[in-house]
Amino acid sequence: MDETIIILILSALAPVLGSLIGVLKKPSDKFMYDMLSFAAGVMLGISFLELIPESIEFSSSWICIAGIIIGSIVMYVVDRILPHIHPDCSQEAGRNLNKTAIYLIAGIGLHNLPEGMAIAVGTVSKSKTSLIVALAIAIHNIPEGICTSAPYYHCTRNRLKSFLVSSATAIPIIIGFMIAKYLYSIISLQFVGLLVGATAGLMIYICADELIPSSAGKTDNHSTVFALIIGVIFVVLLGAI
Repeated sequence: MDETIIILILSALAPVLGSLIGVLKKPSDKFMYDMLSFAAGVMLGISFLELIPESIEFSSSWICIAGIIIGSIVMYVVDRILPHIHPDCSQEAGRNLNKTAIYLIAGIGLHNLPEGMAIAVGTVSKSKTSLIVALAIAIHNIPEGICTSAPYYHCTRNRLKSFLVSSATAIPIIIGFMIAKYLYSIISLQFVGLLVGATAGLMIYICADELIPSSAGKTDNHSTVFALIIGVIFVVLLGAI
């Protein structure tokens, strides 16, 4: 099977799987925290070991730095403007889970659009980067799917509606992937380097703003610390294969 198809399936299945789990039986908090930390480790590993070196190779150190800053600012702006549920099931200040389904889809969907664009980054270098980025974002989106569907099911008691509303957040990931895949085929390598750096900035922002704060110190046995380290090791091992 073509790698692009595998990446798209993996990307789309994560929110769907999380949504299904959310309306059936939410896993333990410890499992959720460990999964978030593992996802943070994978994202940090891919950012520093793969994306930033690739960005510098395509362009220059200065363009890479500019890309990291741009990616971080984009995610910050999106985070400030749009409603979002963090993957530990907490709400941002002033948000209410009883908002309409369309409002929730718009908020989380537009968060997922740049994530879909990030997944397409490896299509430029013909490396494994896309697959690893897709895996990292998928791991992050499973808890988010759980935290989207579970509260709606609790409020509406409609399992099917909650599942479908939450699963719909997978669509912008696919749209973002297709847009970026097309863009990468027509733009210069300098601009590619900027976008790859922006992808790194985006993923580092997600780790610092969502994943690590959502999981750090939440268990007594430091399992989240080791889960993060295992995530980094996982990226190193994938790069060696």
